[in-house]
Amino acid sequence: MIVGELHGDVCKGGGDVHRQVDVPDVLFVFFGATGDLARRKLYPALYELWRSGELRGRMAVLGVSRRPFDDEAYREFVRKAVNEYRPFALYGETASSFLERFFFLSADVGKPEETAKLATRIAEVEERFSLSGNRVFYLSIAPQHFAPIAQSLRTSGLLEGRGFRRVVIEKPFGWDLRSARELNAALLGAFDERDIYRIDHYLGKAMVQNIAVLRFANLLFEPLWNRHYIAQVEITAAETVGVGDRKGYYEAAGALRDMVQNHILQMVAMVAMEPPGRFEPEAIRDEKVKALRSLRIYRPEEVPLFVVRGQYRSGVTLGEAVPGYREEIGNPASTTETYVAAVLFLENFRWWGVPFLVRTGKRLARKRTDIVIHFHTLPHTVKALSGIEGEELAPNRLILRVQPDEGIFLTFNVRASRSPFQLIPTAMELSRGEAIGFNTPEAYERLLYDVVVGDPTNFTRWDEVEAAWRWVDPIAEFFAAAGEEGLAFYPAGSEGPEEAQRIARRHALPFTSLVDERAPILP
Repeated sequence: MIVGELHGDVCKGGGDVHRQVDVPDVLFVFFGATGDLARRKLYPALYELWRSGELRGRMAVLGVSRRPFDDEAYREFVRKAVNEYRPFALYGETASSFLERFFFLSADVGKPEETAKLATRIAEVEERFSLSGNRVFYLSIAPQHFAPIAQSLRTSGLLEGRGFRRVVIEKPFGWDLRSARELNAALLGAFDERDIYRIDHYLGKAMVQNIAVLRFANLLFEPLWNRHYIAQVEITAAETVGVGDRKGYYEAAGALRDMVQNHILQMVAMVAMEPPGRFEPEAIRDEKVKALRSLRIYRPEEVPLFVVRGQYRSGVTLGEAVPGYREEIGNPASTTETYVAAVLFLENFRWWGVPFLVRTGKRLARKRTDIVIHFHTLPHTVKALSGIEGEELAPNRLILRVQPDEGIFLTFNVRASRSPFQLIPTAMELSRGEAIGFNTPEAYERLLYDVVVGDPTNFTRWDEVEAAWRWVDPIAEFFAAAGEEGLAFYPAGSEGPEEAQRIARRHALPFTSLVDERAPILP
């Protein structure tokens, strides 16, 4: 059943349109231009922005990497990347005009003499296309290079002159609170806070952006969005893939730092935030910070009561036999977690006593990212309407499906068609395909556009990062000290470790199945 449009920025007949704003011209400088992120996400997103007209004729790209490419080799790399992830997209005059805007510099910009080459190349590209001096420096590189490159850009004079200078930082932002503070101080030595865009691609996903709209633009939900009506919030980010070519990074980071510190806690903040006084970027981010600061921080002895960590062993995922994590990375003694489940509490008036059950993991049974709002169960007198002794009426649930198929589901109870007494749960569904078509922009397309027009709403501010690390640090320290003790193993292709379900039962929480074909309609 279609109940209305899913996205506030969608026009009639489907398709996405951005806000009507003046889009400035811009030069993107991509550090790590031949890396996996640029290939899979950035170039396809830029092409969509070019093809749809938002940036057509208004941008150029200078790729920077140590690879011995020239301009033509780089353009061929970009062409293959776009065609791989946007099949049959790059052809004709649109493709030619797009690719001619790409240039390459083979350099190690950590060296002063190489930075001088970068300045010369930037000047050449800006002059060729009569760009006005606006620059976006995108650091798609290892985190240890963030601070040195920022310092190099400052000392070289590349941050001076007309136009804006913005920097985009990929995760992880630091390793813990101390290192995050050091990195932030280094960035602030080169850029103003308003020009630092800490990207979290989950905040670019349409359904995550719709949480605030769903809550605050609908009287149906906002009066119920509190502890009096909501029994539990459940957030799941499940993946079927292993670590792939990210072995070195993942072995150092683990699921806690890779997913919970950023993606999961950002979704918690979006669900839990108070209504902003005005719908402006800083007001919205102020409320997210307040929500994160209200998280109860666990003492070391409390961690096992509220947090479970696991690691996948060999098994069968999507019909394919796959190795365990230790075999995959070649370390038989690794204690890095590939799965985390935790029960969180926000100590504020709206959410006091409401558990937030979050879980994320690799090599699970199904790829699924959901936010499930479980409303309180009905009084026993109403339950008697079911007419069947011992049968419980299903509580109402609001499910926000973030991926793979975006959608909203609202479950409620109705009378069974052939019985005047038996009630059954059903769902009202608003799916992406039915409501708005399949051409909504991907997360990186939205976020790149927002960087250009200077909208930081869907990027994390420093105090958000700081509040997240304050909650994560004690848990990470406990994991490190515990070693293999308490590490729960689970077979690849399963729902995760049994200990996660036990911790949910300990707190009397539902634990929605990943594999039930009826989900999210039924648990």
